[in-house]
Amino acid sequence: MLREDDNLPSCIAGLVDRGDAGARSSRRRFLAALSAAFLAAGCQLGRNQVVTRPAKYSVRSERLLVLSDFKLSKEHPLIQDLVTLRGQVAETLNLTFDTQQVTVYLFSDHATYRKYLDATYPGLPDRRAYFVGTSKELAVYTFWGERIQEDLRHEYTHGLLHSALKTVPFWLDEGLAEYFEVPGPNPGTLNAEYATRLPKALANGWHPDVTRLERIEEFSQMQRFDYQESWAWMHFLLHSSPDTRDVLLGYLEELKTNPKPGPLSVRLRQEYPEYSPRFAAYIATLHTQRALVEAASHSEPATR
Repeated sequence: MLREDDNLPSCIAGLVDRGDAGARSSRRRFLAALSAAFLAAGCQLGRNQVVTRPAKYSVRSERLLVLSDFKLSKEHPLIQDLVTLRGQVAETLNLTFDTQQVTVYLFSDHATYRKYLDATYPGLPDRRAYFVGTSKELAVYTFWGERIQEDLRHEYTHGLLHSALKTVPFWLDEGLAEYFEVPGPNPGTLNAEYATRLPKALANGWHPDVTRLERIEEFSQMQRFDYQESWAWMHFLLHSSPDTRDVLLGYLEELKTNPKPGPLSVRLRQEYPEYSPRFAAYIATLHTQRALVEAASHSEPATR
């Protein structure tokens, strides 16, 4: 989604954004390239004022670099969770992350993070986290808050995908980020809210349509429910059957070298002419899957 804004400073033409997830409101993003000045250190505002990104402390783990203005150890659970997530994404999607580094800029609090964004991107909406992808850097911007784990998992997934693939279709990018943002011992842990909302919407007459999602090219077109549906398609493809999983993995394999492989829906239609009703049937079972998961967790003995 390319966005040009005359109100933004000259060192930026746009950025990729994961919108505020408070109450799961809209998740939006802006796509563009950053200038060399911004990539180097930040934007200079006026003659003396310089706004910089966190750089005092650093933690590195292979192709992950976390820069923060407070100290974190490499063994911190948040860092270890990102390392685990990288392995989960690689194994689940058959991807390798041995080329581009993903850098996380982690501010100590919302006020500092917001001050940086306001100075660097005047008028930018107040979101909890951003992913910025350019030919020179894959970067995540966020602050230490109550939902830091969820936010980092979502944005770091964006970074991993963009480091391994030539391009990532918008809906696919968001669907996979939604899929992996939910913490759990294994990928595919149900998003409890989505597993409740989507079956209800289906019962009330909602008609899923992946081809509609594939046509979305502007951030303003992506509504809250589109993110939920994108998550559901990823969950369906990865968990419905080995065959549907193979369709998705085959598509991702081509995206490693081909930036224009055509719509995923075309492949689905070729392999499964009845994929749409199959998807609807899968969605209808999400509330049952959630109930089974909750029942299993409640039956486990308590541990100290």
